[in-house]
Amino acid sequence: MTTTEPVECDATQERLRRWRLVLGGGPADGTGHAPHGRDAAMDGALTALYGKGEAPRAGRDRSAGLGASAPAVARWLGDIRTYFPSSVVRIMQRDAIDRLGLATLLLEPEMLAAVEADVHLVGTLLSLNKALPETTRETARAVVRKVVEDLEERLATRTRAALTGALDRGARTSRPRHHDIDWNRTIAANLRHYLPEHRTVVPERLVGYGRASRSVRKEVVLCVDQSGSMAASVVYASVFGAVLASMRAIDTRLVVFDTSVVDLTDQLDDPVDVLFGTRLGGGTDINRALAYCESRITRPTETVVVLISDLYEGGIRNEMLKRVAAMKAAGVRFVTLLALSDEGTPAYDRDHAAALAALDAPAFACTPDLFPEVMAAAIEKRPLPIPDAG
Repeated sequence: MTTTEPVECDATQERLRRWRLVLGGGPADGTGHAPHGRDAAMDGALTALYGKGEAPRAGRDRSAGLGASAPAVARWLGDIRTYFPSSVVRIMQRDAIDRLGLATLLLEPEMLAAVEADVHLVGTLLSLNKALPETTRETARAVVRKVVEDLEERLATRTRAALTGALDRGARTSRPRHHDIDWNRTIAANLRHYLPEHRTVVPERLVGYGRASRSVRKEVVLCVDQSGSMAASVVYASVFGAVLASMRAIDTRLVVFDTSVVDLTDQLDDPVDVLFGTRLGGGTDINRALAYCESRITRPTETVVVLISDLYEGGIRNEMLKRVAAMKAAGVRFVTLLALSDEGTPAYDRDHAAALAALDAPAFACTPDLFPEVMAAAIEKRPLPIPDAG
């Protein structure tokens, strides 16, 4: 007992310490633990954001203490970056913007330079785009560019690899090089040459993957809802649009919409320009956006249309569904993404989603990591890798 008591005591104290930081102190937390040193500073940072009442005090009831003071927020931003990992800092920043109404402080360049940049911060900046003063605009662009470049570095290679493979497999050749042989199709084509005594197939005809032509072979239209709830999706769609546009075998068009429709295709060489060309917020007219996209399709059987929207339609519902049906009947591969983000299950219009599913155009949420596989499947006209709803 003598050798184990100190270890058990240390484990108990650590549990109390952690519960104290979670619960925030006061007589109701039941821990009886008072934070000291670094723990007290961490508790103060948490108290300022997640507390109740009027002023934070160590060891007392938590209270929100940031207010709208730029110096106080700047100090708090520095504190949380000192005491918490980047992933936690980004969550706390997002909560501070939502819970304490600090979005307007991002209009100050000094404040903007102090935050941890991520997709959600970019979404907030885009929603404030029209209000950004000139003194802040360049700082905001630098923050957005850093996030975009990080996303491109993470997503571009995988996207190009998946789609290049899908495009190459669209062509077949009967005289393939060894590494281009499609073994599944070759075996299927030569089953009549099976030799039972050797338990093998002797292929008389090889079937292989051809090489994609340098000319444009596929058209991809990204039709993106820019209502306020779709901020993260707009960011990711802009990055993916730039990646797709960089591929010679794909003719990419990017269209964003609310109640109006804006074609940003000519800005796809710089996704930062694309993002600052969007206008987050406002209503939604999916029917009008699809009408525009439909009018730009020149080769329906070689076209993939990706609608990224939560489907809360403010336009004419029946016309929207008729448009989708008409495009599919013409040979367009139609994909509906309820969100393109890492934010989990989105809120969406279930009636519209069910109506699209009835047209064989199922709607589902898609993470950025899954998007290349979805696009490859769409280009190859095979079943989409729809994630399990459960």
